[in-house]
Amino acid sequence: MTGQSLAQGAAGIALLGLETGDWLAAREALRNATTGGVSVAAGASLFYGAPAIAFVLTASDHPGLAPAKSVAAAGTATVTRRSLQAAHRRIDSRQQPHYAEYDLIRGMTGLGVTLRRLGDQDLLHQVLNYLVRLTEPLNGLPGWWCSNGPYRHQPPPAGGHANHGIAHGITGPLALLALTLADGTTVTGHTDAITRICLWLDTWQQHTGSTTWWPQTLTLDDLHRGTPAQRHPLRPSWCYGTPGIARAQQLAAVALHDASRQHLAEAAFVQCVNDPAQIRRLTDRSLCHGTAGLLATGRRIAADAATPIPLTSLTRMHRQAKPAADEPAGFLDGRAGAGLAAAATTSTCWDACLLLA
Repeated sequence: MTGQSLAQGAAGIALLGLETGDWLAAREALRNATTGGVSVAAGASLFYGAPAIAFVLTASDHPGLAPAKSVAAAGTATVTRRSLQAAHRRIDSRQQPHYAEYDLIRGMTGLGVTLRRLGDQDLLHQVLNYLVRLTEPLNGLPGWWCSNGPYRHQPPPAGGHANHGIAHGITGPLALLALTLADGTTVTGHTDAITRICLWLDTWQQHTGSTTWWPQTLTLDDLHRGTPAQRHPLRPSWCYGTPGIARAQQLAAVALHDASRQHLAEAAFVQCVNDPAQIRRLTDRSLCHGTAGLLATGRRIAADAATPIPLTSLTRMHRQAKPAADEPAGFLDGRAGAGLAAAATTSTCWDACLLLA
């Protein structure tokens, strides 16, 4: 049932209503999202089923939502415990993960986002312990090295890949580890895990002219060559591009009080948004791939920046972006997300589901 989808369905539309104070629209969307119950089956995640509904409901303190919040929180706990057991069994068997085990969209990092919003410290600590373990080397490769490929409809590269995007890659866990460290919610090995990820990103940092960027993915061939097949920065999207990767590193830098890394991350973002070749690659106004995601990410980077970062051009670009004729209604790729980015500031935390706050 797509209604339960935060990415594409009524759950995302409900989030827009709750955040913008349109209670009638939010209530109707929540009814559509929860008709027939919410899923705790395999596939339930931050962006689908009980954890998605739990995240959305934290946007409101309306007393009438209390029973639904309780049910969704219990479902999130069930999903998290089952996922943790499977993930630790996988590591114990020394198998490489599929990124859906740990990523933001379908995996453990996304569950951690919901648990952080719910204030479930016990399960959140268990997720963080898992993420620390994920960063430890496995079979001579980083523990997050994926057995699958980055594209669902293409065969994986020989030997799998490392994914750097904040939506599906290791910068998602980096952002959650950094945010929880800043919160004061820590586990054994927490800062070591952050450092391991940051050092990996340092190794694969690239420069084109005056622009700093990171490859979206790496293969075994890239490792053996010592250089990525990707020769220049691609689309400056939240999900895979420099903006999301830079935000994750900025969060890590702030949490670790690392002024050099903070400067690097913020400079990479500024270089990105001032590069016409990258900006031209944005072809829609979505959160995932388009101007909304770039603007939402930019707001958070600017809010934490050591020196001012003007956002006037990004705001104008997003507000002038024309919706596609077939633009869907949902959150990640559609009108709800584009609307939130246009309406919102950094005063609320709807963008926590993007690991921006």
